[in-house]
Amino acid sequence: MKSTGMVRKVDELGRIVLPAEIRQNLGIDVRDSMEIYTEEDRIILQKYHPACIFCNNADRIVYFNNKRICTECLERLKTQF
Repeated sequence: MKSTGMVRKVDELGRIVLPAEIRQNLGIDVRDSMEIYTEEDRIILQKYHPACIFCNNADRIVYFNNKRICTECLERLKTQF
């Protein structure tokens, strides 16, 4: 995890503002959906991608190294290696 040196306060409604530089670097646009994870004492935000990263299929999705991959593409990957 890389520190940005940026600090933001939580407002009365529990919101924080993601700095524009971070949003631009990660390709996060207005109205993009974000997934929220917790890991021990950390909160992790990730841009939501509901479909397979290779073929855009949204059926039978599994996670492989924290990426969404459909089972068909996963099988193809297995045969490649």
